[in-house]
Amino acid sequence: MSIVTRGFRGRRDSAPDLPPGQYLTRDFPVLSAGPTPRITTDAWQFTITTEAGAKHTWMWRDLQALPSEQPTVDIHCVTKWSKLHTSWQGVSLDVLFDAVDTGADYAVVHSYGGYTTNLPVEDMLDGKAWLVYGFEGEDLTPEHGGPVRLLVPHLYFWKSAKWVKGLDLSDHDEPGFWETLGYHNYGDPWREQRYTGD
Repeated sequence: MSIVTRGFRGRRDSAPDLPPGQYLTRDFPVLSAGPTPRITTDAWQFTITTEAGAKHTWMWRDLQALPSEQPTVDIHCVTKWSKLHTSWQGVSLDVLFDAVDTGADYAVVHSYGGYTTNLPVEDMLDGKAWLVYGFEGEDLTPEHGGPVRLLVPHLYFWKSAKWVKGLDLSDHDEPGFWETLGYHNYGDPWREQRYTGD
């Protein structure tokens, strides 16, 4: 039995504004490796650890006290589905990084359950990424990464790590879970960077 949820197979539509190789879905497929972590908001916390080892931690109540945004974005999965005009609620990573003294170029994202992925820091700033806890006006469900997931919509959706719990900042790039198994290190859907060598 595979530990990876089977790919979604549903009605496929095409649209001119999709990245190459993608098809449009109106559903929200659930794809994950391993079991779904169940983290309560009382237990949830998020920590940014700088390259110098300084730790900055936010609990659920801290996150809720920060100014929230409601981005509406298109999302694109490496398994070739795209979902357009998705609405989220959360906190821009710019707000969290305001409290962090760093010159790091890279981050490894850590999730409850052990999942990791890597990102350049510049891809998480300037309004490009959020910690989200709401989807389409409802609390984000565990199946879709709740209570909080990372949202980095300009990259393939595996970079938007579910069940997020922290970032380790670094001066060097370190591939995460899928990247070490052959997924592209960066993952730009418009350049079809699905796998190593793309």
